[in-house]
Amino acid sequence: MSKNSIRVRFAPAPTGMMHLGNVRTALLNYLFAKRKGGTFVLRIEDTDSERNYDPEAKEIIHDLHWLGLDYDEGPYAKEPYKPYFQSQRTPIYQKYLNELIENNGAYRCFCSPEELEKKRERQIALKQPPRYDRHCLNLSEQEIAKRLSNNTPFIWRVKLDHEGLVSIHDLAHGTITFDFKNFSDFPISRKDGSFTFIFANFVDDMTMEITHVFRGDDHLTNTANQAGLYKLFGKELPTFWHMPILCNKEGKKLSKRDFGFSLRDLQKAGFTPEAICNYLAIIGSSFEEEIMSLEELTKKLNFDNPPSAGHIKYDVEKLQWLNHKWIDRYAPEQLALACRPFLEDAFAEAKNIPNERLADLLKVIKTDLVTLKDAVPALYFYFEKPTVTADDIANYVNDEQAPILASIISEHLDLINNPEQFAASVKKSAQEKNLPLKPLFSFIRLALTGKATGPSIHDLASMLGQVKTKERLEDGLELLGRVR
Repeated sequence: MSKNSIRVRFAPAPTGMMHLGNVRTALLNYLFAKRKGGTFVLRIEDTDSERNYDPEAKEIIHDLHWLGLDYDEGPYAKEPYKPYFQSQRTPIYQKYLNELIENNGAYRCFCSPEELEKKRERQIALKQPPRYDRHCLNLSEQEIAKRLSNNTPFIWRVKLDHEGLVSIHDLAHGTITFDFKNFSDFPISRKDGSFTFIFANFVDDMTMEITHVFRGDDHLTNTANQAGLYKLFGKELPTFWHMPILCNKEGKKLSKRDFGFSLRDLQKAGFTPEAICNYLAIIGSSFEEEIMSLEELTKKLNFDNPPSAGHIKYDVEKLQWLNHKWIDRYAPEQLALACRPFLEDAFAEAKNIPNERLADLLKVIKTDLVTLKDAVPALYFYFEKPTVTADDIANYVNDEQAPILASIISEHLDLINNPEQFAASVKKSAQEKNLPLKPLFSFIRLALTGKATGPSIHDLASMLGQVKTKERLEDGLELLGRVR
């Protein structure tokens, strides 16, 4: 592989729903790969079998495709570095552990969790940094053999050079140097023989020739440990970007309690993939034009000097604004397809409406949609007859106006088969009789939709059709007679 070939990876654990932090990591890796003509790799960190809710990563792959972030290399695609599931890569990890052992870069640790906790408590009491004291590094061959013959459980720890330093290059922070005297000899395997995240993640990045690692700022300690492993193996370090952590308005890390924490939350609420990607790409930065597609984001994002803040605040209102703008960009047929699942879930009749007809209906109320789910209340009147009372009408029509208004509607009711002519005729008649237009149109909208504001009269009549429009206006006229 060419040394100039850019390779980035998204390595989620299939232990739950994709959350916004995952999505942002995937997005920025994807955009960087596209910008640089590189390869976007999907790798699945599924070694925690007890928590694997999506063992084949089908949900993750579906979510990436829904977002428009199709990977170049990974499960069920191009697989030059297969397998791409960590659970299938144990022999590879064992190979590199053996190499580390042969080069005196790892040692057995027989300390029990209880012993380690006691040492930790003692160090804290003495106001010392809690670190492993290397007790097992100093065991003799005879002591090790005795413990092995007694089947004493053990793990493998890396043997860091506590006199050494290692530096990484971070796109946002520049050069960061770690002094290993401040770090513990961390575990690289577990007592059951499986491998830790730090070691498996390192081996995967090294063997898959990942050139750039973009992940959250909370991974900085992991990066220090993995940089130590690169040094032990004599391999060139990738370039890093420790991205700002997404926080809520209070400045706390986003959690399940925050709306929109998971991608599924946003999908169910009717947010579009374009708006989600657009928002997560520009958050924490400033752009003259903020509405951008993936292709536009690829060109506009600044990867040479990205944001260096440790945290950025997630703003649902800004996401809603972007979503409204993206809905406005949708073509009629595209909007119909996007809104259909929400409408079919709310109204059985929606399943029988052709897409072209649904597109026409949505065109009328499109400007009211902040999310796709807003189509449900916006089109409720089309599927369900609204409940209107005389008191509702009395809020907009007084007792003096009521008989005049009733006569105007009754006089032109037969024109309802021509919505445009009906609207023009009642308006002209109201002007001739000195009836203000507000009570006239408020009454008609109330009768047709249950709300005094909304689409134009001729649009509403066109949407409902002659029979429903006439029936609802006649019911409204009956109520109008009760206005006092």
